[in-house]
Amino acid sequence: MSLFVLLECQITFGFNSERENVNLMDKTPRSGGEVLIDGLICLGATRLFCVPGESYLAALDALHDRSEKIDVITCRQEGGASYMAEAHGKLTGKPGICFVSRGPGASNAMTGIHTAFQDSTPMLLFIGQVSRDDVGREAFQELNFRSVFGAVVKKVIRIDDARRIPELLAQAWNSATSGRPGPVVVELPEDMLTDRVLVEDMGPTAIPLPAPDPDALAKFATLLAEADNPVLIVGGAGWTPGASAALHQFVNKQNLPVATSFRRSDSFDNTHPNYIGELGLAPNPKLIEQIKQADLLIAVGPRIGDMTTAGYTTLEVPNRENCIPDQKLVHVHISADEINTVFKSDLGMVSQPESFFIEACKIAKCTKDHSASISRANQAYLNFLTEPRFEDSAMRMDRVSEFLRGRLPGNSIVTVGAGNFSVWGQRHYQFSQPRTQLGSTNGSMGYGVPSAIAAKLAHPESLVVSFSGDGCFMMNGQELATAVQHRVNVIFLVVNNSCYGTIRSHQERHYPNRPSATRLQNPDFAALAQAYGAFGAVVRQTAEFEKIFEQAASSNKPALIEIQTDY
Repeated sequence: MSLFVLLECQITFGFNSERENVNLMDKTPRSGGEVLIDGLICLGATRLFCVPGESYLAALDALHDRSEKIDVITCRQEGGASYMAEAHGKLTGKPGICFVSRGPGASNAMTGIHTAFQDSTPMLLFIGQVSRDDVGREAFQELNFRSVFGAVVKKVIRIDDARRIPELLAQAWNSATSGRPGPVVVELPEDMLTDRVLVEDMGPTAIPLPAPDPDALAKFATLLAEADNPVLIVGGAGWTPGASAALHQFVNKQNLPVATSFRRSDSFDNTHPNYIGELGLAPNPKLIEQIKQADLLIAVGPRIGDMTTAGYTTLEVPNRENCIPDQKLVHVHISADEINTVFKSDLGMVSQPESFFIEACKIAKCTKDHSASISRANQAYLNFLTEPRFEDSAMRMDRVSEFLRGRLPGNSIVTVGAGNFSVWGQRHYQFSQPRTQLGSTNGSMGYGVPSAIAAKLAHPESLVVSFSGDGCFMMNGQELATAVQHRVNVIFLVVNNSCYGTIRSHQERHYPNRPSATRLQNPDFAALAQAYGAFGAVVRQTAEFEKIFEQAASSNKPALIEIQTDY
């Protein structure tokens, strides 16, 4: 059986209903660029991120007359633009839209594409291409996009005929959002965009969402009833606010412990008494032990990869020999391709998380009481969350996290880049509402700043706080100019220890006292922020942070707080 979701636009199953009874001969021909932008609007796009390029001038021209229907965010580098589009897709469930030029522009955007691929995020990357007559000649900035992007996108679509834009655009949108969501590249020859054609826009169609088979649900009910020490692991692809709501209903009925996958802690309320922690980098050792000792693991949504299994050590390939002998694994994923890919499941179900939990709520309540073990696991999580860290340091990041846990409203959005600093905005923060955490599961640096900008644009009513390290910030810190230009009032925290801290820590572990290439000489980040037109301040002592944070929050402009720490 399948459930159907209707995209947030008028459903027409073909042509736009405003046009379907109009004779094409009565219409004015439009350029390919106009057809493209009108098609995106019809499909439900309300915002796009771009770095302008001469290879898609006709599309830019079309945007000039459609500014009231689609918001255009001009970015400073294609990597930042693609990150913003990825974050938008992650927050909204609709494809994040990014436009870049060919060659160097497309290459810069690859980092956001890889993030969308590994994070299962719907995204459309539109790339201007050389004219059709020049393809294959290695013309100026020409790339073969099928070769370059083929391994990290769901599909590469080339539009050579402007009359086929509505058809192929709808195909790209549906591909990005169906099954396991992901990125799609659309190649736009620049001369095609100037062709004038008479075509109708295609509206969105219903997308079938997989739901669990009744027989599989019955087997799941049996496994759950027999389990003495079950653990539920949630997160990953296809997650929605509705899925979180249904998950809470299921957990409250069955009284199960809940762990979240890497950088998906917002799937379940971290303040709930059944929450036991995040499976990710440097997880709580007591959580890992509980996973190993569980007699039933129920993974709903995540890929069961290295982050979820502590580098493939909590489970063994293929027999999980380091766990208790009769451990069972139930894996529910939106794509059949992910089930049994690495670990053999005792029960696999192809289902969207929301559909699964809605149906799972109908099975009988288990008679076994897991309250005592859940209470112990939850306390172990709370101890790990609040354990004092670096007590002899002048700048206590654990105290910063403690302040933010109490200060930020539940609908606040916290974003992190990649690096050791990220644990303060990730593992030591508590997420209580869905779609309030943004972090790349592929561990790409430079994500914290652009993702926060996209988050504030999508949810202007929410307080958005971004965590970056000094090395991480410098990779996309130029997008602070984008925040100022578009009046996006994010609070950017830059944790500055004057080195690539993660790599330095690996060096110290494997090659003690032999640091190499990891030392950084940084600018004055607060002065840099002020030069952009943002609020800028420096914090050197723990006691200074609260006051400076409140000044940043009330500044009515983008704000950067440089937090100076030692290595």
